[in-house]
Amino acid sequence: MKYLLSLILIGFGLLSSAQTAVVKHADTNEVLPSVIVYNKDKSVSAITDFEGRVDLSGFDEEEKIYFQSMAFKTYVLTKRSIDDSLVIVYLQPSSERINPIVISASKFEQRKQDIPQKIISTKRKEILRNNPQTSADLLQQSGQVYIQKSQQGGGSPLIRGFSTNRLLITVDGVRMNNAIFRGGNLQNVISIDPLSVERTEVILGPGSVVYGSDAIGGVMNFYTLQPKFEADSTSFAGNALIRYATANEENTAHLDFSYSSKKFATATSLSINSFGDLTMGSHGPDEYLRPQFVDRRDGEDVLIDNPDPKRQVPTAYDQYNLLQKFRYRPNLRWEFDLGIIYSATSDFSRYDALTRFRESGNPREAQWYYGPQKWLLTHLKATHRGNGRWYDKAVFTQAYQRFTESRNNRSFMDSELFQNKEQVDVISSSLDFERRNRENNVLFYGAEFLHNRVDSRGSVFDIETEQRAPAASRYPDGASWRSLAGYASYQWRVLNNLTLQSGLRYNHIWIDAQFNDGFFDFPFDEATVNTGALTGAFGATYRPEPGWEFRANLSTAFRAPNIDDIGKIFDPAPETVVVPNPDLESEYSYNTEIGIKKRFNDKLSVEVAGYHTYLKDALVLRDFELNGQDMIQYQGEISQVQAIQNGEEARIYGIELAMRYELTDQLEIYGHYTHLDGTQEEADGSEVAVRHVAPDFGDAHVVYKGQRFKLDAFTVFNGQFDFDELAPSQQSRPYLYALDADGNPFSPRWYTLNLRSQYSFSDHLSAVATLENITDQRYRTYSSGIAAAGRNLILALNYSF
Repeated sequence: MKYLLSLILIGFGLLSSAQTAVVKHADTNEVLPSVIVYNKDKSVSAITDFEGRVDLSGFDEEEKIYFQSMAFKTYVLTKRSIDDSLVIVYLQPSSERINPIVISASKFEQRKQDIPQKIISTKRKEILRNNPQTSADLLQQSGQVYIQKSQQGGGSPLIRGFSTNRLLITVDGVRMNNAIFRGGNLQNVISIDPLSVERTEVILGPGSVVYGSDAIGGVMNFYTLQPKFEADSTSFAGNALIRYATANEENTAHLDFSYSSKKFATATSLSINSFGDLTMGSHGPDEYLRPQFVDRRDGEDVLIDNPDPKRQVPTAYDQYNLLQKFRYRPNLRWEFDLGIIYSATSDFSRYDALTRFRESGNPREAQWYYGPQKWLLTHLKATHRGNGRWYDKAVFTQAYQRFTESRNNRSFMDSELFQNKEQVDVISSSLDFERRNRENNVLFYGAEFLHNRVDSRGSVFDIETEQRAPAASRYPDGASWRSLAGYASYQWRVLNNLTLQSGLRYNHIWIDAQFNDGFFDFPFDEATVNTGALTGAFGATYRPEPGWEFRANLSTAFRAPNIDDIGKIFDPAPETVVVPNPDLESEYSYNTEIGIKKRFNDKLSVEVAGYHTYLKDALVLRDFELNGQDMIQYQGEISQVQAIQNGEEARIYGIELAMRYELTDQLEIYGHYTHLDGTQEEADGSEVAVRHVAPDFGDAHVVYKGQRFKLDAFTVFNGQFDFDELAPSQQSRPYLYALDADGNPFSPRWYTLNLRSQYSFSDHLSAVATLENITDQRYRTYSSGIAAAGRNLILALNYSF
């Protein structure tokens, strides 16, 4: 019991049986509502009210009474030991550093040390100090998530050798992945405003038991600002921020504010971002420079010299984000939450597509840009606290999302602008339960239903005549993707230092797509998928003594085909076209993971994790034939036909290291290092590199924390991939990479030196100054189509009220 809750009882009196207890925070003296009070067999239970009060009259004299609240220690006492009719109980908080609370692994609060998987978390205070421009940058700043970028308005996470639709994103517990999340680099994470994020929790490794399809490599959970209740009064608070960065002339303004009362609370957030063209560093490969770009002058495409080849033209874009939350708690049993999130960008160019040239020396594209990327999320959540018979807590979530995006491209010296517009409407319903048997055993179970509808249109617009004609859509218009699932997960504390966790999930997937637009003569009129997937997990955490932690986990995960897999028509590279393939099955992964953590005198901690993933029936892009032809004409070009197909196997393995050492109360050092490797079996039996396995990467920090001043000197580093270490799809894309002595593309190693400082003028006003890439290195993260920022000064002013 000493690891979960402990309580200090202060009281005196004359009576031998207490009738009422008031529960308070031992450090802050604040009353604690919603503390669960119960006897051993849970035949009697109660919950403290908004004033922290609980009636103890229902408990017998001799039985043990448990006071339980997550993130606090508990103490077991008998009613006879209380000598007053009114007693004040002080709950001692658990150490946040040693025993933090996370909710990602089960959708309910759990101690991090009880979870067999590795979870990294970032809180709001750290987010504001680190000042990420986008949520992709927020993930990268953890030092354990790799980010690829095809343009400035983007950021595609890579986790443990997986990316895009093999990773899952959730926002406030709602699944963000939709039916057209693709296998190529995916930029949707930028729709999440980092300045409205209260905390992130990233599961490194599979999460299919709780989250279903796509959660093969990891789960990225974003929890946005949550309104808070006040026990005795009402309050109004807020936060305002302005920020400027030199490398891309960023101008950002942010405002959030909240209102709190006993039963009702709200939170509002607004962010506006303007980013100019991004300037790269001075020292690095010349292949990354932008010596020329296309401009439209006097009705003609003209290739002009760039006066500053380090300036990546065009990469500018704008974005704004809105958030509104309402929270209502009529009594201790019920709570209702309503959230609305909206994000929209301006048009933004796909920069890597604009750097491709033909053999003639002319650019391939005059224009290639995404239309406004818009995302709307509305979700209603109802929480009910039960009596423990079937559940202690039940959460019903109903959500609706709308995704809008478009792709627009026009060849150099051509007047035809090809446009594809997509809209995906997603309805999701989930019901999740938690049932606790005292503090030892916890059952989590639930069900989920998802429905995706895809609307897709294609057209050709002549920029000279301003005439529009229909063209092939990217996806089958009106296609649907549905999922129904049930899951259960059980946590069993066998001993005080040994916890086991197991789980099962069954998912059923339906897809219906019609191919009847008449632009291609497919040998099929429709594609349907009706398939199920059973996944499971078993893990253990063992703490033989206070300074040691051992984790082990075995799990399976899956990704079902989506509309992007079975029905997409597009050109991923010059002279290549991808066509639909209705004959697809789910891909599966089988995973093992072992982790060890050692703490020395609460000053030094070292953590090591090793893992292996076997991916079977992988959904990959291969050469294909359409009506017996392997070459067809697409958008005016004769192109090689390809399609997503099952068949390949892949093995990915890696090791992750983390270290933190507190030299003094003010000075600490910490860092991370990740090494991974993997091979993929080709159709001819040969083995090649896995596409989304990143080079070795990591970071190292030296941090000074004074009363008002904080300073972080850090380096970020990245290993090298030679030509023969690149996946075949990357070997054929020299425009993304530097060239070696033989003229072959490769991804060079790089590092940056950086300095970040924060100064608090008062309890309300603080400033952050960051100097990134001090030595002005010119580099690209692996597989990226845009070079990273050169020397970059970021200034931010934050005022809270």
